[in-house]
Amino acid sequence: MPSTAIPPAHAEKIAVRSVVPCLTFRDQAEAAVNLYVSVFTNAKITSMVRMEAEGQAIPKGRVLHATFELNGQKYTAFDGGPHFKFTEAFSMVATVETQAELDEVWRRLSEGGKEGPCGWLTDRFGVSWQVLPESLGRMMTDSKSGNPGKAMEALLQMGKLDIAALEKAYKS
Repeated sequence: MPSTAIPPAHAEKIAVRSVVPCLTFRDQAEAAVNLYVSVFTNAKITSMVRMEAEGQAIPKGRVLHATFELNGQKYTAFDGGPHFKFTEAFSMVATVETQAELDEVWRRLSEGGKEGPCGWLTDRFGVSWQVLPESLGRMMTDSKSGNPGKAMEALLQMGKLDIAALEKAYKS
């Protein structure tokens, strides 16, 4: 049976400069990064390094390393070749305030991709996203102001989330 014990007292924590998610695309890192920074307001590409010579693993011109920010969170990305693919085990969560914002983020990220259930979608590059209203956290945890169970039941029936319908279920 695997141990869930706390590490021994002599196991010291290690100081690192940063921990940054890295997205490894088959071959479209540049297009994906450009899409992501075009969707969100507080977003930018901070570097884009391409393969300068023909290589065995990565063709000339492909992205060796890109660094970008979405709402202050740093990410890296690169083209890794045909054996790399994303799964739903990793998803990006975009939290919005209004239905109009939710609709627009959903539209732009799902274009060419696949809409899923419960606020999930997969973009055209294979990255899974959850597009959620900020109010959802309150609806799922505040049983004094409403019914989290009813909100969850409503959510489970939706693809793209409908904030008004979630609020109505929560208040019932």
